[in-house]
Amino acid sequence: MFRSHLFTCGFYIGSALILFAGLPLLFAPRSWAMAGLAFHGRFVLWWMKLIIGTKVEVRGLENLPPNPILIASKHQSAWETFAFPALLKDPALILKEELLSIPIYGWFCKKFKMIPIRRERAAIALKEMIIEAENRKQQNREIIIFPEGTRKAPGSEPTYKPGIIKLYESLNIPCVPVALNSGDFWPQNDPKRYKGTIIIEFLPPIAPGQDRKIFKKNLQTAIEDKCASLHKEALQSNLDQPPHK
Repeated sequence: MFRSHLFTCGFYIGSALILFAGLPLLFAPRSWAMAGLAFHGRFVLWWMKLIIGTKVEVRGLENLPPNPILIASKHQSAWETFAFPALLKDPALILKEELLSIPIYGWFCKKFKMIPIRRERAAIALKEMIIEAENRKQQNREIIIFPEGTRKAPGSEPTYKPGIIKLYESLNIPCVPVALNSGDFWPQNDPKRYKGTIIIEFLPPIAPGQDRKIFKKNLQTAIEDKCASLHKEALQSNLDQPPHK
């Protein structure tokens, strides 16, 4: 627990320092700001390895087709929000619009040209999201969505939202499912962090043009089956026992 608290203190202090040091990037080209975001992601992964002993293993990079692509990722932890900028070339994450109102942080989200969504506006929000995503597609970026819209603990019942289907049909680009086991090591609503190896796996892409019901079934099956496998792998291999069994 001491190491967990030390990690958390260092995470917030380091993030604040990087944020304020990077303020000039608000006036620089977006590519420079994205480099700063990637640096912050690498800092978080390095700090977690140094203090907690949590390593990272990336699998399936060969499954990533050339940009633009749609990435549909399981969301178990805050970890993946830091990992994707460190692992990918030019990611555009779909995030809650209220995050844009946070001073400095929200300014940078606008600078990065992430894709905000006003979830309370339902159908209108989906249309706005698709317009923004189409723009990011033209910029040749990786468009990242968490299909369930929120973090889910390992083993929880999946609840895939309509947004991923709308994006898949509208963008007409390959969709890469992503499975991970980050929730076993950086769990939601738990101050403790766990030693072991976080695995993130890019699965074979789903080609555009599938029927929406078939696409949803194939996507959910691919992600959930692989996440279940990675969860078992975490339970068998890590030195600390994760909270989800």
